[in-house]
Amino acid sequence: MNKQEKGKSRTENFAIHLDWLMSLQGETIAAIATAVVPQQGSVGIVRLSGHEAIAIARTLFHAPGHQVWETHRILYGYVRHPHTKQIIDEALLLLMHAPRSYTREDVVEFHCHGGIMPVQQVLQLCLEEGARLAQPGEFTLRAFLNGRLDLTQAESIADLVGSRSPAAAQAALAGLQGKLAAPIRQLRATCLDILAEIEARIDFEEDLPPLDEAEVVAQLEQVLAQVTHILATADRGELLRTGLKVAIVGRPNVGKSSLLNAWSQSDRAIVTDLPGTTRDVVESQLVVGGIPVQVLDTAGIRETDDRVEKIGVERSRRAAQGADLVLLVIEATIGWTAADLEIYEQVEHRPLILVINKTDLAPVNTVSYPGDIKWIVSTAAAQNQGIEDLETTIMAAIHQGNLQAADLDLAINQRQAAALTRAKISLQQVQETIAQQLPLDFWTIDLRGAIQALGEITGEEVTESLLDRIFSRFCIGK
Repeated sequence: MNKQEKGKSRTENFAIHLDWLMSLQGETIAAIATAVVPQQGSVGIVRLSGHEAIAIARTLFHAPGHQVWETHRILYGYVRHPHTKQIIDEALLLLMHAPRSYTREDVVEFHCHGGIMPVQQVLQLCLEEGARLAQPGEFTLRAFLNGRLDLTQAESIADLVGSRSPAAAQAALAGLQGKLAAPIRQLRATCLDILAEIEARIDFEEDLPPLDEAEVVAQLEQVLAQVTHILATADRGELLRTGLKVAIVGRPNVGKSSLLNAWSQSDRAIVTDLPGTTRDVVESQLVVGGIPVQVLDTAGIRETDDRVEKIGVERSRRAAQGADLVLLVIEATIGWTAADLEIYEQVEHRPLILVINKTDLAPVNTVSYPGDIKWIVSTAAAQNQGIEDLETTIMAAIHQGNLQAADLDLAINQRQAAALTRAKISLQQVQETIAQQLPLDFWTIDLRGAIQALGEITGEEVTESLLDRIFSRFCIGK
């Protein structure tokens, strides 16, 4: 079976309305495929996909000279109004005939000048010529329906577009290359083989040798172990996609803003010798160990009659409560105080690193602190000292909190984790059924559940609501 036949059979087997699918694929769609920023950007792309895409392009695009309209060839020319012949933009046209395109349909791209007006005008002309404005993610949805991508690859495309660190981009590329789909398909194939063996014994018990129960148990254990291994990457995947939120808290004037500035290598926060300088939460985006980190420099926490500072202190407390990791900063020159203890008691339920700052002014070994604090770092933020140790400790805290998986190629998302969890539970129930020596018919019930859950990950088992939930998160032009 070739790829086109696989895509067709996949569509025919969907447990959704075929009329919805056929109407979806029967129309030519158009959308702006690049970010549009007023007066910025050198190139803007309008993309069309569908059986009328090339006809619309021929109507709107004038290629001077003797340029050949061939697939995967770039033409130079002008986008013109089909009736008035007014030139809308000087552009390039890229032709991609089916099935050698992103959607496996005829695809046309107008490469216009950047900005709002050129692409908006070209898009409007495409719509007037019969194209329909694409829904969010509809180009990628068509690629999936036509068998070019599976669901894991489609989701990896969204992850790649939204990646916020090199590690996140690499994990998305691994998914796009099928490094998640391949093991999932193999696990599902193993479960299907086991199911076939069991059902054969149910239907033709007298004609076949007895089922090798020990072999079935061994295969199920291997599948379950692999499912558990892949599930362990869920937290890593979530970190790579959403990042880590880190709140810097402490008394006024302990060096929180200096720490943020040294860490981000910028003057992000105002630094003075006056307590209470920071009145609001200041954010900075960093990357630590390949993980996106949102750092929140908060106002110094203390009792105050200043109404503005009081609001800042309350926001600091909320930021600390919502952070994935808290950096509690104290001064080496003053040591641990009653005020530090009060702040610590408010955040000790969160993962916490104690940062002893201003160690260039006083030896750190003279500072006492609660013995149950696990991670301690010494810094002299004003001198840019201790930042590498801080990042190393943050990675250690993440690792020891089981948030970092060793296999970067497998970083599943929440939907995939939920399906894998259902598969794991079903496999465990099959094991329990076997252990209780129940009839073979009972073995097949939960085994089918595991097969369905694994199929939902790659798209062998899918519903209209599932597709809508996945692709509605995409941008319109993708």
